[in-house]
Amino acid sequence: MQQIEGSFDVKLTPQPAAEGQAWGRQSIEKTFHGALAGSSRGEMLAVRTAVPGSAGYVALEEVKATLEGRSGSFFLQHFGLMDKGTPSLTVSVVPDSATGELTGLQGTMQIDVTGGQHRYTFTYKLPAK
Repeated sequence: MQQIEGSFDVKLTPQPAAEGQAWGRQSIEKTFHGALAGSSRGEMLAVRTAVPGSAGYVALEEVKATLEGRSGSFFLQHFGLMDKGTPSLTVSVVPDSATGELTGLQGTMQIDVTGGQHRYTFTYKLPAK
């Protein structure tokens, strides 16, 4: 497994909710910088509970990027929880979703937000060329 780090810019745009819908929906646009260079678009669903600091979200995003000089696309799936202020987040490459020169990509991504800066650590495996 390889591991790289970098930063990304993100724009979240709230989307209209259906009448009576208890959760929110947002579109996601990202630009990745560093060893993973490219952009993504996706959708997020999120809900906050009546208990302060408790919430959940799920998201899918399609990443179109270059990694190790190889171009293609892949999907990331997010599963995030906040349990009374304690966060947990799993972001994984959807199996068999990679295309182009990234076909066969496997991996997970950690996301860190500090001082308004978004950073990623991507642990991945690519098949030999």
